[in-house]
Amino acid sequence: MALTRFSVAPLHTLTRTLAAVAMGREAPDLVLTGARLLSTYTERIHPEREIWLKSGRIAAVKPAGTAKKLFARLPRSKFFDAAGGILAPGLVDPHIHIESSMMTACAYAEGALLNGTTTIFCDSHEIGNVCDAAGIEWMLADARQAPLSIFLTVPSTVPATSPQFETAGGDLTATKIGGLFDRYPEAVALGEKMDFVQVAMGDPRSHAIMAAALKRGRPICGHIYGREFVTAGAASGITDTHEAIDREIGDDFLEAGVWVFLRGGPPTTPWHSLPHAIKAVTELGANPKRVCVCTDDRDADDLFLFGLDWVTRQAVVAGLKPTTAWSMGSLHPATRYGMDGEIGGLAPARRADIVLLNDALEPQCTWYGGELVVKNRKITPILDYALSKRYRYPRAAYQTVKLPTKKLTLTPALPTKSVTANVIRTALPGIILFHEKIALAPKPGQSWSDLFTEHRLCFVTIVERHGKSGAVAHGLLQDFNLRAGAVASSVGHDAHNIILAGTNEADLQLALATIKKLRGGVCVVRDGKVLAQVALPVAGLISDLRATAVAKETTKLKKAWVAAGCTLPYMGFNLIPLSVIPEIRITDRGLVTVPGMQQLPLFEKA
Repeated sequence: MALTRFSVAPLHTLTRTLAAVAMGREAPDLVLTGARLLSTYTERIHPEREIWLKSGRIAAVKPAGTAKKLFARLPRSKFFDAAGGILAPGLVDPHIHIESSMMTACAYAEGALLNGTTTIFCDSHEIGNVCDAAGIEWMLADARQAPLSIFLTVPSTVPATSPQFETAGGDLTATKIGGLFDRYPEAVALGEKMDFVQVAMGDPRSHAIMAAALKRGRPICGHIYGREFVTAGAASGITDTHEAIDREIGDDFLEAGVWVFLRGGPPTTPWHSLPHAIKAVTELGANPKRVCVCTDDRDADDLFLFGLDWVTRQAVVAGLKPTTAWSMGSLHPATRYGMDGEIGGLAPARRADIVLLNDALEPQCTWYGGELVVKNRKITPILDYALSKRYRYPRAAYQTVKLPTKKLTLTPALPTKSVTANVIRTALPGIILFHEKIALAPKPGQSWSDLFTEHRLCFVTIVERHGKSGAVAHGLLQDFNLRAGAVASSVGHDAHNIILAGTNEADLQLALATIKKLRGGVCVVRDGKVLAQVALPVAGLISDLRATAVAKETTKLKKAWVAAGCTLPYMGFNLIPLSVIPEIRITDRGLVTVPGMQQLPLFEKA
């Protein structure tokens, strides 16, 4: 048994067949009838419609009951009664990172299809940062085997900054990126250009990479913080962004001809900027025709709970019509990538990627290439079979955590006299981190531990894990609120070195040893015990288990994380080394300010 999606033929080979079905000369394979139809083309909901499917595509949209009259001998098994539900096009996510789900592409498909998402555009810069172009090719092989339409936006910023500021495992040059475009038809755009400061300042490497996309006719995705950088980014050829964090910068992007992807995510994470940025439409009057919704990052647990369907409903909560919101999740992303003739709407010739919704816009059933893969909010046997045949990553993908054999010191040498510390202050939602200078002067008889408690501090440490330098950098976090023990992750963006936070050397050592044993992962430890862990042995980023298994482990991890007192969710914690977002970061090279890119010592003379 195999999903017929894999045999959906190109449109040019089916035009005569589809025309024959549309004219009633040939019977459809399946008729979805008794439905209301959500038109993303006119943003209306039409009553009493049915859709005729043939060879994995839509042949016709007709008044309900037409097929039974015209094809009197068509078996009952060829009809699906939608019972008055809403048929809508499958959702199209214009910007995600599969690795953030901690799952393979094959595993990711399960959560996506349950949420009515049938197409995704992924930027695999995480595995690129670890394994260079080879990692991206592994991900593409994984994507080709997945029961989901997956396109690649080729990673553009690997590493995110120069080797002076961080050590990564990969180095994607303009030549390598051009080669990926030339070899893989799924490579449809250049992924988010994260080094937006370098772009604005005319860095030769950054612009050579963009030129590799532009001369091949590929669009460039953006990643810009700060209104002062919008014009320079647009002038450099960037034509979309998922980083609009408020209505003003969202409006700037739209006026600059930049598509805006409204990023929605669990409200406790840094990925829920939609309620603010959507005000460019709801308050400033911008037309939503160049506005999409996206998820960006989801862990395995949140993928099931906060999929693109949830983000679409959040746009409704924010004040948009349901038809407009669904269009922003389907037709608009398809149009952005020039695929609106293939996906994003329910019309003849389009792929039969269809979702049955209830009145709350909650997916009940999903057809992928004409195959029913989700029925009554549960995966069907044909999808379960496809998910059991996941791609297996090569051995090299499991050997990416390369730590020095010598024991590393994970806490800094503490001063013997009063100092000023350069401290990273965390604050929700957690994307931007704040640079604080704190005077540390122990009172007579006061321990450094008590002094740290007084100033709400804990240790933060980065360990280079690509087997290059073995560097260790030390810092201090304020307001992270870890009360005791340690936490660690091998998913420290974007170089994906190991990030640890803790209150003492012993638990930090246990956390690091746990990550090494798992060959990558995330863990919470305390008093010499591992309280929760998720193994991520593929590139130190991805589990090789099914989605439900990873989600179960992730749920336990998040409970332990919250119980430890951590104010930033662990996905926000992973952003602490991301040295392209203000104001201060820590990498394996030490503390660095952004965008000034000035390296700082941890302690300075008082």
